Amino acid sequence: MQRRNSAQKRSGNRWRRNLFVLVLMSFCFGSLLLTQTQTQLSQIRKFMPLPPPFVQKPKIACLFIARNRLPLDAVWDAFFKGDKERRFSIYIHSRPGFLFNKRTTISAFFYGRQISDSIQVDWGEASMIQAEHLLLKNALNDTNNERFVFLSDSCVPLYNFSFIYDYIMSTSTSFVDSFADTKEGRYNPKMHPVVPVDHWRKGSQWVVLTRKHAEVVVNDDVVLPVFQQHCRRRSLPEFWRDKPLPADASKEHNCIPDEHYVQTLLAREGLEEEITRRSLTHSSWDLSASKDRERRGWHPVTYKMADATPLLIQSIKDIDNIYYETEYRREWCTSKGQPSKCFLFARKFTRPAALRLQNLSVLRF
Repeated sequence: MQRRNSAQKRSGNRWRRNLFVLVLMSFCFGSLLLTQTQTQLSQIRKFMPLPPPFVQKPKIACLFIARNRLPLDAVWDAFFKGDKERRFSIYIHSRPGFLFNKRTTISAFFYGRQISDSIQVDWGEASMIQAEHLLLKNALNDTNNERFVFLSDSCVPLYNFSFIYDYIMSTSTSFVDSFADTKEGRYNPKMHPVVPVDHWRKGSQWVVLTRKHAEVVVNDDVVLPVFQQHCRRRSLPEFWRDKPLPADASKEHNCIPDEHYVQTLLAREGLEEEITRRSLTHSSWDLSASKDRERRGWHPVTYKMADATPLLIQSIKDIDNIYYETEYRREWCTSKGQPSKCFLFARKFTRPAALRLQNLSVLRF
């Protein structure tokens, strides 16, 4: 009986040893096979073409100047969805403390896109060009941003993203509406000699800047202080309720900073040969025939719901030249060396007007 137990123990030990040896051999064989396989794969990869690395295309920085919300966010949401390559970035200057989130905008593109160092902006004051400085400073932090487009909260795009991107990126110039301002009372002689009168320019604030020119604006610490001190709008009756009555309003200089600053700065820096001297944003200033008193004054026409028709948009798209009376200059619009339409954006649209155009499929993105 004891011999049988001893024999069984020896048999069990041999079986365990054999199993251990078998497992060890299997492990060694598997490791050898895995090593050979990895070596072969490495050799194969040497001859296989590598996938092209992802290269971020140059981006357009969209710089929105808003009072609070962006009332036309539904239109812009559709516009940005049309770019599958994310060739854009968004920055918003709104009143201090205003946040863009699910409660304040329907478009996720605008979530958290407000700049944190915004200031209170008053129309016709130097605070507007300070806001432009802040937007550019924030946008320049992204090295992929190559064009900087200023947009108002009442502005709509007239074409899809790809068309606008190609139009803007096809030239190395900035688009800056700029012309000699010869009207009396706008240039303040106190700006001399920092801003000589022969560099005094006027134009739309809705400019498109190259990275070089955006850096010129942000780095400017000479012209900006002069504008802050000596470029101010005239006191009109519509503003007298907020400020003391002027002694003689007719003797005040009527200087709107944002309509002169970028244009004059680039002229002073000798950069006018590097700009296309027109804006890409359409505004209607022909208000003389309007019977609506609200549409007269210092602001371009506001398009209301009744104005929002396919005919209106097509009439803006059909414009192919701009005439500058003070310089006797007609600017024929071109893109890629060929005649083209002048405007990519248009303002000022109310929210009902923009939504109507979208519902009519006039704004197709």
